[in-house]
Amino acid sequence: MTDPTSPQTVTFFSWVGNEPQMKQMADEFHKQHPNITIKFENAPAEQAQQVLSTRIAGNTAPDVAYINASDTSDYAARGALVDLGNYMERSEIVKPDNYVDGFKTFVTWNDKMWGLPFDGETTGLFYRTDRFKEAGIEGPPKTWDEFKAAAEKLTANGKYGFEMFASESAYYWYPWLYQAGGDALTEDGKDVAFDSAQGKTAAEFYVNLAKYSPRDYLNSNSYDGRVAFAKGDVAMYVAGAWFAGTLADEYPKLTGKWAAAPLPDGVAGCKTTIAGDSLVMFNKTKVSDAAWLWMEFLSRPDNLANWTYKTEGTLLPPTKSLLGSPDLAKEKPVLKPFADLMSCGVASTVSNPKYPRIETILNEELGKAIYGDQTAAQALDNAAEQGRAILAR
Repeated sequence: MTDPTSPQTVTFFSWVGNEPQMKQMADEFHKQHPNITIKFENAPAEQAQQVLSTRIAGNTAPDVAYINASDTSDYAARGALVDLGNYMERSEIVKPDNYVDGFKTFVTWNDKMWGLPFDGETTGLFYRTDRFKEAGIEGPPKTWDEFKAAAEKLTANGKYGFEMFASESAYYWYPWLYQAGGDALTEDGKDVAFDSAQGKTAAEFYVNLAKYSPRDYLNSNSYDGRVAFAKGDVAMYVAGAWFAGTLADEYPKLTGKWAAAPLPDGVAGCKTTIAGDSLVMFNKTKVSDAAWLWMEFLSRPDNLANWTYKTEGTLLPPTKSLLGSPDLAKEKPVLKPFADLMSCGVASTVSNPKYPRIETILNEELGKAIYGDQTAAQALDNAAEQGRAILAR
């Protein structure tokens, strides 16, 4: 890819344009490509999707955007993105096979890649080592049976073994679903699959864990729930790698009293949810080559490393080569279990633009089951019935 011979501006939409690291990368890029200027267009993360949708509808989409990886297929299905296959074939830097499978799923629609995975995280198990020691439990549970036994043993004297959030029930149920050998949708993405026998096994196991969770926290979210873990009221907590950063920043006195581990394996082995962000190019761009050069530059191994594990945060790179590098374990030891889990990562929002609406219903139904208003099987049947109606529209 050659540089433009006259000055060009690439508009870059994101909620990270004010981050010093991102500004630094734009400056470095401009030094290497003096005819290309990166113009940041920022929006708050929670409004980004709405703002982008409005701009796509009004034909004022940016050239490149940093988006939730799970939204990639939605934009691709609307015909708003550029298929990146042609660019990747000619690139020395971007190699599709180097991306973790789960992240590739996020950005693939109709067997084509419409985005470049950029950063992400996996969901793992945090546990209070002090509470485990008190209860005489050797180490983190490695199977479902061990997990249940530990949760039971750790629930006594007003303290609990586990922490659940009805408001985020679907997201935190997915790992158990995948570990049981189930999936959210069928492989072609055209039918609901979470109400399978495997799904019902997973839902029953998951919903029953509410017995070992403080009822007062069921209505809170995974961020607010950090307080119960910090106080030692709950001994196990499933969350993304972000929680490691939160504990280190907000509760430094807890250092040495907690650890992170991979989630326990189910019959289908090691599986976990992943979330992350991707870079996409919009098809209204008039500077596509310059836009690609910027996306390619951001995807360089050193830039991916600097953006993820070499900063204060807890983001992970989406490439196999960086995740397996000794450098990551050395720079951020706490991220090692989460990096190991990346290969078990399953993209939780299946590549069907209608799925987010189904997930909202699944969340509500599982939440009712956690509160004991219905059984786990009823929750899945109700969500599946409404989900099929959405898919049929």
